[in-house]
Amino acid sequence: MRNITKKILVVLLVMVAVLAMQSSGTTALPETQEAVAGAVQKSSLCGTMWSLVPALFAIVLALIFKEVYSSLFAGVVLGACFVTQFAPLETVDFVVNQGLIEGMKATTGVFIFLVILGAFVCMINKTGAAHAFGLWAQTHIKSRIGSQLATFFLGILIFIDDYFNCLAVGSVMRPVTDAKRVSRAKLAFIIDATAAPVCMIAPISSWAAAVSQYAEGTGYNGLELFIQAIPFNFYSLLALSFVVMLVLMRFDYGPMRKYEQNAMLHGDVHTVVPEQVMQELEERNPRRGTLLDLVVPVLVLIALETFALVYVGGILDGKSFAEALSATDATVGLPWGAVIALVLAVVFFRVRGVMSFRTAMRCIPEGFVAMVPAILILTLATALKNVTSALEAREFIAVLVQNSASGLLSFLPAVIFVVAALLAFSTGTSWATFGILIPIVVSTFDPSSPLMYIGMSACLAGAVAGDHCSPISDTTIMSSAGAQCDHLSHVSTQLPYVLTISAVSFAAFLLAGFVQNWFIVFPIAFGTLLVTMLVLRKCYSKPGK
Repeated sequence: MRNITKKILVVLLVMVAVLAMQSSGTTALPETQEAVAGAVQKSSLCGTMWSLVPALFAIVLALIFKEVYSSLFAGVVLGACFVTQFAPLETVDFVVNQGLIEGMKATTGVFIFLVILGAFVCMINKTGAAHAFGLWAQTHIKSRIGSQLATFFLGILIFIDDYFNCLAVGSVMRPVTDAKRVSRAKLAFIIDATAAPVCMIAPISSWAAAVSQYAEGTGYNGLELFIQAIPFNFYSLLALSFVVMLVLMRFDYGPMRKYEQNAMLHGDVHTVVPEQVMQELEERNPRRGTLLDLVVPVLVLIALETFALVYVGGILDGKSFAEALSATDATVGLPWGAVIALVLAVVFFRVRGVMSFRTAMRCIPEGFVAMVPAILILTLATALKNVTSALEAREFIAVLVQNSASGLLSFLPAVIFVVAALLAFSTGTSWATFGILIPIVVSTFDPSSPLMYIGMSACLAGAVAGDHCSPISDTTIMSSAGAQCDHLSHVSTQLPYVLTISAVSFAAFLLAGFVQNWFIVFPIAFGTLLVTMLVLRKCYSKPGK
């Protein structure tokens, strides 16, 4: 393994050295203060295949060394070198300003939401409500299968937004799955597999709103396109089916198998001891809290978050629910609702007599500390996205897709699925993938042809698939935070599952390009996935109930 690692690093260093020598002969950088501020001349690497190298470099390092912070930062630095053509001072300036500072600005609302939710969870734990829920779950949820299915169905119910889904489901179900000896990696996978996929097939969600916005100016109704594409969104539909199959068949494969065996045989739900584990918000001596102290605050939080999203979108200005949701900004709406929910929770717990005001206030910094790992990863991942944007990675992918459009249209949905998955994987964002590919898809296909909706579905499904397995994806990071699971453990254990679903989805889109009938294609795809799972099951013995 060490020899392979050394070879990979040598190859990467040679690539960087070659690029540095090439850049030395290119146009010199302007020596003005504006150049230091980021107004450097355009790099010859922009809009080329090299624009994807920084993100891939960070991903490879993270998977090899099992350390995410330095890997993401290394990718940011390499991308900044590409942008500034290896000018030292300008590179440092780009990393700090266009990378880290702009990355924090872009996700400030998410940071606030994370901190508030961390405090919210801390208060629930300190009241003893989580302990009470665990006792209730032990009575009503009697098996590992039941705990996993309960997590799945809760994820289906919270379809309004993927961020909220990841953190809320993880906070509620973590004590239950721990009690039933389900590994944190498996919990994180179930959360991740029901977050973006369910939002991608729910007409009332922040993802549907995003797709509607990106479709504006194309001459089509964005929400109508989204709804028409749902039956052909094979990846999302198969991902949800996959979770149920995996749980009911009671087997795992790939790295997940080790994590599940350690959880069942030894009660070790972590396998590795990440930084998040040391910061879990647990109360060793639970107080007088009851199940009511968990259910009421969580329901209030869900209701307020739903209202906040449509309020920010302008529902009080006369817009319909769907219109308000399509115009909302989740980074504003989520912290908006969370602030109110936190205040009401403090009042509720104080009236109930299960927590003093001073204890509630101490939960705020404790919640912040618990979310620091997720905040750091999200900041660095966003910085890396900013770097790839500056290198015009999106434009490079757009040109590739447009050039492929001149080929056989029947093969194009499968091509779009792969391109969308690669783009979302390397940049860590589904929504940016939508923004790039939706206008291309709309301009490529005949509006009267079913291929229009199949191509749209391929774009959306590919974006979710790539986002699902990317270490720098915000949804993947949120799933790790919600499950309190080591981030790289979540990525490595989830990857074989995502690749399995993606392979079947690719075959489905390839078939759909010719058959163009959901009633025929989806049963075949579902059957193919089921047969694949049965074959895999035979290769692995059951780890237990």
